[in-house]
Amino acid sequence: MEASSASTPSSSVIFYDFLDRMRNPASLDLVRSIKSFIVSFSFYASNPENDSKKVQEFLTTMENTIRDHPLWADATDEEVDSAMEGLEKYVMTKLFSRTFPSSPGDTKLDLEISEKVNLLQSFLKPEHLDIPLVLRNDASWLLAEKELQKINAFKAPREKLLCIMNCCKVISNSLLSAAVSEDHELAGADDFLPVLIYVTIKTNPPQLHSNLRFIQLYRRQAKLVSEAAFYFTNLVSAKTFIVELNAKSLSIDEIEFEESMQAARLTKESIPNESFSTQEVMSTSQGHTDPSTSARRREKQTDGGLNYPYMEAEAGELTVKDVESLLTLYKDVVTKYTTMCRIVRSSSKTESCAPHLEGTTDLLTQTESDTENTNHKGV
Repeated sequence: MEASSASTPSSSVIFYDFLDRMRNPASLDLVRSIKSFIVSFSFYASNPENDSKKVQEFLTTMENTIRDHPLWADATDEEVDSAMEGLEKYVMTKLFSRTFPSSPGDTKLDLEISEKVNLLQSFLKPEHLDIPLVLRNDASWLLAEKELQKINAFKAPREKLLCIMNCCKVISNSLLSAAVSEDHELAGADDFLPVLIYVTIKTNPPQLHSNLRFIQLYRRQAKLVSEAAFYFTNLVSAKTFIVELNAKSLSIDEIEFEESMQAARLTKESIPNESFSTQEVMSTSQGHTDPSTSARRREKQTDGGLNYPYMEAEAGELTVKDVESLLTLYKDVVTKYTTMCRIVRSSSKTESCAPHLEGTTDLLTQTESDTENTNHKGV
């Protein structure tokens, strides 16, 4: 199982144990095979299905090689599995800029999902998804949201999958707890999936589609089974539900749904102007308006026809009502920035198909260099 626990080594421990073994001069043949495989991607045009097949075949071959390697003589299955986890993380981190997102179409769908969820967040309630009152737990759901929100902080398929599993486990535990305390008989996926959909909408995780596709393509197939497969499949189902969601998908009147969506669109379009007006009115009513500050903000707002109502604001000028507007603006900026970065990255993939592992020395290259130097000294 993929669940993290006190008895399961952390991803960092597994990864650095793998790198430590790769420093051993006896690993030179493995190092060269890994480097050769990564470099080989620069010789082919990007193709998600083909890239996935190459990675899966390479990992399978390497698992057999590691089992027969002197460095893993008499190793247990768990030790070999840890080595494979380290290898998967290393390879996929090196190939991340080529393989994530898989295609411009994935980037487009990410943006569409994010924008739709942004609208749904403004009015969707648990009752719209027929979530019974006895199963609602805002505190647990918030924790689940935080776990799912971490998904873009990682580049390895296993770690992204763990974010999903941790989120789902929080939901599952909260449902079990509610079932026991409220004497409620759970209906399996019929209770679990609606809560996961609601949590996903409240979270609006970045690049949801691309993250799911990345896991599906590059997580070792032997590990995408059992509990991991169950939770992963449920989030895929949640994403599909959101993509296809309309009034008929929810317990809501169709007219009310359309009006709510339209109101959310109008609110999103007018938030900068409304935020500025609201803040200025609140400051005036409280006697805190500084005419020079207000003028500076208005000038910033109209300069070049753009709208930046908070650029000249001081912390003391902001009100509680500004928080929601600022959060919405922040999410919108991050979404657009992320999309722009992906587009730029996609256009330059041929120039950088196998980037260095960010934040670390290329230890595999270092290993080969150190080994060659040792060999020369012995001559």
